[in-house]
Amino acid sequence: MRFPPSSRPLSGRPRASRGLRWASAAVAVAAAVTAGSVLPAMSASASTAAPTGAATARGISPGTRLFIPPPSTGAPQQVVSLLKAHDLKDAALIAKMEATPRAVWFTSGTPAQVKQQVQQTMAEAAVERAVPVLVAYDIPGRDCAQFSAGGALSLADYEAWIAAFAQGIGNRKAVVILEPDALGNMPSNCGLPTSVYPFTDADRITELQYAVSALEADPGVGAYLDGTHSGWLSVGDMTKRLLAANVQQAQGFYLNVSNYQPTPELLDYGTWISDCIAMVTDPTNFAFNHPEFCASQYFPATQSDFSTWGLTTAFYTANMGNAVATTHFVIDTSRNGDGPNNMQGFAQAPFNQPASVISKLASGNWCNPPSSGLGLKPTTNTGVPLLDAYLWVKTPGQSDGQCDAAGGVRAWDYTAYTQPGWPTTAAAQNLFDPLWGIDDPAAGAWFPQQALQLAQDASPSLG
Repeated sequence: MRFPPSSRPLSGRPRASRGLRWASAAVAVAAAVTAGSVLPAMSASASTAAPTGAATARGISPGTRLFIPPPSTGAPQQVVSLLKAHDLKDAALIAKMEATPRAVWFTSGTPAQVKQQVQQTMAEAAVERAVPVLVAYDIPGRDCAQFSAGGALSLADYEAWIAAFAQGIGNRKAVVILEPDALGNMPSNCGLPTSVYPFTDADRITELQYAVSALEADPGVGAYLDGTHSGWLSVGDMTKRLLAANVQQAQGFYLNVSNYQPTPELLDYGTWISDCIAMVTDPTNFAFNHPEFCASQYFPATQSDFSTWGLTTAFYTANMGNAVATTHFVIDTSRNGDGPNNMQGFAQAPFNQPASVISKLASGNWCNPPSSGLGLKPTTNTGVPLLDAYLWVKTPGQSDGQCDAAGGVRAWDYTAYTQPGWPTTAAAQNLFDPLWGIDDPAAGAWFPQQALQLAQDASPSLG
């Protein structure tokens, strides 16, 4: 999976209160014209009604108020365009989406720059009396040098960057989503020659261990490590990687960042990982030091058949022994309201795409898939003891990248279906996304068509 950074600069942004006033005003104006009455302005506690408080030492506890950052670059312009087109309902949907708590990504810069940027976000969150969700995304060799390539150049550079990131938080409360994809796509998983990709798994683990130590030194910070998602790594494999990265010294792990897996599956998957961690670290358990003994979504369950997942739950019920699961997790629900797109609709009329195309589209269904909706709104009141929060980590409305045949995530038989104005040369078709009928925006850029569809298809509804 790929996790693109935001393309907007983080320095020089408007104050959080200005962004919140914009979103509130846009919602109110559009709703007033549509419904004949003005809705109450969205408050800084859009996810929960409770104030921040300090119920626990770490970043998240039930009732925590989550930070609403200023609108994403491109969102205000889309709302204005919709209002000018008299599409008041959709303008209100985009505005409501922007008035919902979501993460702030930090993806580059010198140590001094990232420290200043984090400090600015912390100050904005203080205005709202809210806890921010911060994404640290600068690990060397990130994204296997693909759509979201970049990051620090060396272990020493990264340690300096993450230390400055931690200093920017200071002694305030924050949630840190630490390096999306870093454990799912280890350097050895990238399959690239060392001549062009000189990063190692050993360095990756050292980098994450250092980051956990630096961030968790602040008692107000809850750092979460990459736990991939329920359609990716097995429970045992994920447990092994998390333990190597010192998940037991972190707040826990996160699931589904920038992906689309259904929430019920993610709840099971996260619970099983926590169970597996408990089993393999308990000297009295038969699975001690053997994460490969842990059941998963692949066995005895069948990953594609959720009705079988009870078999894996039964395994843990029968085999936990004295082990007690204590490792917490969070779930990104920013785009999983409709689950993953299996692309089978494109096999039907009028598209009539062959099986080979459908297979390629399905394998790339993480990249700007159509027919997706926002999922559960962010909240720290989950009702699940080990689940700290539902969060919007991926910024809704930002592109995953230029999803096309050149990038290996699209295929299309133009002889079976095309439209007037679509490219006719192989070179142009190679850069075209037939699922949207456009050349997709670059990673992190605002994608108005996708933003609107996410808001329209939100489950539960934004309206």
